[in-house]
Amino acid sequence: MPPTKARPKELSEEIGANLHQASAQNTGDIGALIDRLDAPPRATPARRRPAATASAAELRVGILLWPQFPLLSLAGLCDGLRHAADVGDQSRQIRCSWTILGVPGQSVQASCGVAVPVQESLSSECDYDYIAVIGGLLSAIPTASPRYSTFLHFAASLGKPLIGICTGSFALAQAGLMAGRRACVHPFHVEDWKAAFPALDYSTDCHYVFDGDRISCAGGISIVELTAELVRLHCGPDRAAKVIHQMTVNPAASSTHVARRHALGYGTADHDKLRQAIVLMEKNIGTPLEIAVIARLVDSSSRQLERVFLAETRTTPSEYYRNARLKYARWMLTSTDLPIITIAYECGFSDASHFIRHFQQLYGMPPGRMRKALQAATVEA
Repeated sequence: MPPTKARPKELSEEIGANLHQASAQNTGDIGALIDRLDAPPRATPARRRPAATASAAELRVGILLWPQFPLLSLAGLCDGLRHAADVGDQSRQIRCSWTILGVPGQSVQASCGVAVPVQESLSSECDYDYIAVIGGLLSAIPTASPRYSTFLHFAASLGKPLIGICTGSFALAQAGLMAGRRACVHPFHVEDWKAAFPALDYSTDCHYVFDGDRISCAGGISIVELTAELVRLHCGPDRAAKVIHQMTVNPAASSTHVARRHALGYGTADHDKLRQAIVLMEKNIGTPLEIAVIARLVDSSSRQLERVFLAETRTTPSEYYRNARLKYARWMLTSTDLPIITIAYECGFSDASHFIRHFQQLYGMPPGRMRKALQAATVEA
């Protein structure tokens, strides 16, 4: 069973090494790169399923879709498994398999309106390595078939690991299956989680959490990170490296919302509109939104939002937003080797001089000097 802790570094260094080595030896030849990633791993043997089971796949996932589920979560999970399951860009379910479970003859509608048909009924054999629950809009969670909860309890009684994806953690908690476990909750839903399950632990500073036979994922593109980790555990690092390459995820660094929250300190706020505004700012570091736009998105006016920020943070929304971008820039100075001008653009500044001036005003020194100072401090430590 995977370790029972959060994994903010989702992909092992081994995956990155495999991908880097393959890329270096096959520069300009994508076909050769994929062939290399498809080759059997040399050092890490795949974990085979017992011969008595019905499927020869090394990783088999049964998927339960809650009404109004996010299509991206389903696509990220299935596509990650698909790339790992076969050679090249074929899609045969050989080394990995995935099945939509539910009530036969029914379809489940995603939040975008696309309907996904159920492929198999809720089997008593439960021949899966994991049961993945992809939650839907919070208001729609109670509308799922009661058979889903019954099946999940049955699967848990067999020791099957359950995965809560996006609000799937809410569905598992409502079914009483998260007691004593920690859930990975998207920052946008933290207040919803605290209100619904005040006694249950949660994390917001990672892409996913392994806690015994419960796994949870924040949703969004974090599902690609989790899928690659599951593939690594069951099929080996070469399979996981192929997932990362095919789905164009950078194994060394990420500018995802989780990475930004790591840089910005995982701050939260009790005021609902302030919290929503901060999340929007954190999600839009590289291309800043106008404050008036943020106000409209949180159902407020610019003046009302400014009063809230001044009362809660003692800064205006514009100042808070700029300081958050500069704080993220400071983190990038030490966590990446990117040039100063690139960091400026990544943090939403139109030119380097504008960025350097504001950075020096906030931190008392220009970014180049701070990078050298922080690097020197790290070496001395």
